Amino acid sequence: MMTNMLEKRIPIKEALKIEDGERCNVRGWVYRKRDMAGNIFIILRDSTGIIQGVLPRNSVSKDLVSLAERIGIEASIEINGIVKSDKRAPGGKEIQIEALSLVGESENFPIRGKESIEYLLDIRHLWLRSRKLSAVMKIRDSVLQGLREYYRKNGWWEVSPPILTQSAVEGGATLFEVNFFGKKAYLSQSAQFYLEVLIYSLEKVYSLTPSFRAEKSRTRRHLYEYWHMEGEAAWFDMKDMMKHVEGLTKSSIKKVLEDRLEELELLKRKTERLELAISSSFPELTYDDAIDRLRKKGVNIKWGDDIGADEERILTEYYDTPFFLTMFPKELKSFYMKTEKDRPEVVLGFDLEAPEGYGEVVGGSEREDNYERLYRRIVEEGYNPSDYQWYLDLRKYGSVPHSGYGLGVDRLVTWIAGLDHIRDSIPFPRFRDRIYP
Repeated sequence: MMTNMLEKRIPIKEALKIEDGERCNVRGWVYRKRDMAGNIFIILRDSTGIIQGVLPRNSVSKDLVSLAERIGIEASIEINGIVKSDKRAPGGKEIQIEALSLVGESENFPIRGKESIEYLLDIRHLWLRSRKLSAVMKIRDSVLQGLREYYRKNGWWEVSPPILTQSAVEGGATLFEVNFFGKKAYLSQSAQFYLEVLIYSLEKVYSLTPSFRAEKSRTRRHLYEYWHMEGEAAWFDMKDMMKHVEGLTKSSIKKVLEDRLEELELLKRKTERLELAISSSFPELTYDDAIDRLRKKGVNIKWGDDIGADEERILTEYYDTPFFLTMFPKELKSFYMKTEKDRPEVVLGFDLEAPEGYGEVVGGSEREDNYERLYRRIVEEGYNPSDYQWYLDLRKYGSVPHSGYGLGVDRLVTWIAGLDHIRDSIPFPRFRDRIYP
């Protein structure tokens, strides 16, 4: 083991920028290795990138060659040497290794390529080291930065609602029940009700929390635990909130395009659709018009039927950008959504649909702000009004028009990154019958 590392350590991204002939010291993990007759090639990775190290067998000590030969994939090492340009090397630079130190051994790393998805999910803790998933996690970080920047610029307050609740927001059938010191409680489906409490003091609030839905679906866009960016605002009607959601979405896309072009390129994600989304206004499609379009496409659907994932995929064929689907039948939506004044069978709700077949990424509505109407809707849905008394109280003391939404961060990342499946948008996806690690 060589330990005499005299040069200042720098990230690989910086090493790729320095001039030929300069010395540098980098450390990371062995991404690839090739043993050749004259040289040993070690591709090293860290959180900033990859670089090729070349160890010439004939000009270094036998001990150093022996050490390099036994280093395995994903071993952690530190190398010191001279930078040299080489068009064949990743990033166009390589390091002529003069000294090498083994930090952590790695024998028989269990991922060699062409493994099944199920196998890779079983060893997710190791698969997260892949360049693909590393790129996705960086894109995810930029998505969240873009969202938070927009909130801050527009005067919203970030708050921290609880994850345990006693009230159902979206429906009792999809609740995860827990025993809370002998009392029945549930994992949160949404922070909405708690956010509504806070608009009476802060006016515009948002939160980022995990949400839990015990749906039986296992599709390419469903998770049982997902990250929920939710917002509520006093004095906002449905159109106000749609305008906000459009700006919020564009801010996240813009941040990714500013900071993550390398990662998008690695994922082979073309940026034209993302650039178009920023430069275009998001169109609106009413539920009524959506039903007509689906019928013209041969779909057997009638007014009052739910528009599911298959139907959403068809509707996205009409648009090159995200679009809003609005004005749903009351029976399809939750009790807290306000109904349209002249059409009480329709709610003032909206979904933001991502193009290219990805479908819904945001769901929102104007909230019912009248005590009596909200009370009746709770009873109609078969809930016990006493379980929602604190929520009803908000309509008794200074009620105001207000609107809100929930944005599925994992779905948004899936679309922006152009992923085939939502499982790769989050470090540890939770599916039905699978919690690992």
